[in-house]
Amino acid sequence: MPQRSVVEAPNPFREGLRIKQSPEPCVMVIFGATGDLTHRKLLPALYNLALEHPLPAGFSVVAFARRPYNDEIFRKQALDSINEFSRQKPVNEQVWESFSNGLFYLQSDFHEPEGYEKLAALLNRLDQERGTSGNRIFYLSTPPSQYPTIIQNLGAAGLNRNRKGWTRIIVEKPFGHDLPSARELNRQIGKVFKEEQIYRIDHYLGKETVQNILVFRLANGIFEPIWNRRYIDQVQITVAENIGIEGRGGYYEESGAIRDMIQNHMLQLLTLVAMEPPIAFDANAVRDEKVKVLHALQPLSGREALQNTVRAQYGPGYVGGHQVPGYQSENGVQPGSNTETYVAMKLFIDNWRWAGVPFYLRTGKHLPKRVTEIAIQFKQPPLMIFKQNESQGQVEPNVLTLRIQPDEGISLKFGAKVPGTDQQIRSVNMDFFYGSSFVREQPEAYERLLLDSMLGDSTLFTRRDEVEAAWTFVQGILDAWKNESPATIHTYESGTWGPQGADEFIWRDGFRWRRP
Repeated sequence: MPQRSVVEAPNPFREGLRIKQSPEPCVMVIFGATGDLTHRKLLPALYNLALEHPLPAGFSVVAFARRPYNDEIFRKQALDSINEFSRQKPVNEQVWESFSNGLFYLQSDFHEPEGYEKLAALLNRLDQERGTSGNRIFYLSTPPSQYPTIIQNLGAAGLNRNRKGWTRIIVEKPFGHDLPSARELNRQIGKVFKEEQIYRIDHYLGKETVQNILVFRLANGIFEPIWNRRYIDQVQITVAENIGIEGRGGYYEESGAIRDMIQNHMLQLLTLVAMEPPIAFDANAVRDEKVKVLHALQPLSGREALQNTVRAQYGPGYVGGHQVPGYQSENGVQPGSNTETYVAMKLFIDNWRWAGVPFYLRTGKHLPKRVTEIAIQFKQPPLMIFKQNESQGQVEPNVLTLRIQPDEGISLKFGAKVPGTDQQIRSVNMDFFYGSSFVREQPEAYERLLLDSMLGDSTLFTRRDEVEAAWTFVQGILDAWKNESPATIHTYESGTWGPQGADEFIWRDGFRWRRP
């Protein structure tokens, strides 16, 4: 008897899902293309875009770096990167052949003007041979110290403008080391490129669940009316990592947790949670509202900064059953370093919607698990008519949790009666998971952001005033810490949720840290 083919039932949640529009043909020039970011993120992201068909015919990549490679070597290394790090495996041979034909390598030091002359000639040739129409994106995947040199040389070679097509530049974080350096970098890049050409990238904004914060708030009528100080008691934003500094002692000594996580990623999450509805969902309207939140942050400086922040370093301990060293024993860390690997802080937003609501931020390395989440705790009802005895405990407050990673989804905790004759109330969770609901693998953050840069959509990229407003807030804390004794830095055992001082810090407000 012949076998019948099995037809998969359609998933109603996938109806209406569309692949984003395809951009115009263009060339992406990656400075520092032999580095780790290109290897792990950029090349796999571009291949996945090619696989899912939003990339135009003729799309090309030019790798600009110092190592003595050629097109063939770079293509082989690109294939190795995609085989190892692409979310879609195995590699599709037909797609790879077409994609690899558009990969080119140009060897040059970043400071040599001759290299930029060669680049201009290669770009003109690709316009003719691959139909890239003069459209160019320059991606700075280098140490920040190289940014000014590359920007100045691009301008000197006339590559910052193009009469035939558009020109854009993507700048990786960290965007400055403090407020003065951020302003200076903005000044330098602004002399060569117009603001609408500049795409300051923060990969957190490309995460699907981060983008869904605004959709969840503004597309659901049951939440926006209660998204304010009348109904919300407190907000906690947690970015926890179970890894240490991973051999980046030199970098981390210069950054610390506040520069590495809070100034960019965490303040971005805060602005999306707290911003007012924009007049339209376009780049400037959204970023206008985010900047207003940053300007409304109650400044933290001097004693206020010290009273509302806790900083700490991890000591030796066990993470995931494995013994790990303390921060002071890591390679590249200066003896007696006072660099923080953990920060907790409380801040307030002085505007009509959020006045008096504390926002607690915490981030740290060598914590028990990797998790990023936003927890919104609602106020208790004004009158508790359901009495409980001491053995049953108190009714817990409602908490809405937006899970950014790794288990992307949304959870709502609320009270429900336990079946039986007694009047017992227990907290239960209503959960939504992206993977099971849409049965579709989420694109990596860089896939979305690279595609948006090709389309000219800067909504998910940070603007000049946004960067400087975030640094203005953080600078007050950095200045306060600078004048404090290293003895004020707490320590915590690796594999725990941070120092005891962080627990005491939130307990004094009558709250406790949520355990993800």
